[in-house]
Amino acid sequence: MDANAEGDIRMSGGMAGTTQVTSGRMAPIEDDPAKVLTAIDTIGSRIAQARAAIGRVIFGQDEVIDQTLITLLSGGHVLLVGVPGLGKSRLVETLGVVMGLATKRIQFTPDLMPGDIIGSEVLDEADGKRAFRFVPGPVFCQLLMADEINRASPRTQSALLQAMQEQRVAVGGVEHALPRPFHVLATQNPLEQEGTYPLPEAQLDRFLMEVNVTYPDRDAERAMLLATTGAYDEKPAQALSADDLMTAQALVRRLPLGDTVVEAILSLVRGCRPESPGDEIVRRQVAWGPGPRAAQALTLATRARALMDGRLSPSIDDVAALARPVLRHRMALNFSARADGAVLANVIDRLVGKIG
Repeated sequence: MDANAEGDIRMSGGMAGTTQVTSGRMAPIEDDPAKVLTAIDTIGSRIAQARAAIGRVIFGQDEVIDQTLITLLSGGHVLLVGVPGLGKSRLVETLGVVMGLATKRIQFTPDLMPGDIIGSEVLDEADGKRAFRFVPGPVFCQLLMADEINRASPRTQSALLQAMQEQRVAVGGVEHALPRPFHVLATQNPLEQEGTYPLPEAQLDRFLMEVNVTYPDRDAERAMLLATTGAYDEKPAQALSADDLMTAQALVRRLPLGDTVVEAILSLVRGCRPESPGDEIVRRQVAWGPGPRAAQALTLATRARALMDGRLSPSIDDVAALARPVLRHRMALNFSARADGAVLANVIDRLVGKIG
């Protein structure tokens, strides 16, 4: 159901400053609904090209690709959770090429230090004078893969947290801005937890989505087997640029939002909190629920999903489709619920059923 048919439409921030895709570059457009629709159609077409380019390299992970693209269009970071060998690293590498982003990778280990991520100062000597010079770390990129992020110590995790939240780092009392756009795609192995440092709730909340990477189906795995073990390996082609991505991110924030969709997001997020009087199951099973940042993330994600599909505004179907990846890392079951075999996804689905 389209939000246009659901009541009054809210336009966030107006359309001033929105840009329209032309051949090669983005051009500013005015507050003209026809031009706005053209921009949405054109950007949606370019994103569809990007999805197709990624799909030719990453097999059987359409939902993972879509959710990751939605996160990037929303301007956020994504936590990819899955066992080794499912193509998480390959996905990040492919995204960097298809979207024209400068990509770097960090393999997190317990002995990794903050300076190994953000950079450090070195002492230089020239013409008899000594001075400190800042050497940027791998975080100075546009798309950072944080591989097995939970293997780093809390001190190192906190250094990345500042970069994710503020898009800048401070070294020696001097702040250094990160490139734009800046996104972190972190991976986490759900099986091997020995020697790991679980991410604190404050850092988990910085990820717009937690995307579960599962095994591909038989047909997809067969296609992957044939494509990756032959003499020719498919290479991704660039479909977007960094400027295109930032333009799309600006347009996402200006898509109109129906009052019914706003109320559905509020009802869902507030209903996930154990303090809420709405659902007995939630009060009995949930230890802590999502904060206001979850509602902000879900609002942006629903808009991005609509833009990716070439639609003017999001619907309740978008809210339902994105509820799990946006909420599941922002809430937890209590001990008694886990002991009884309760599943967090079932709690979220129960509440999603009430907003339809």
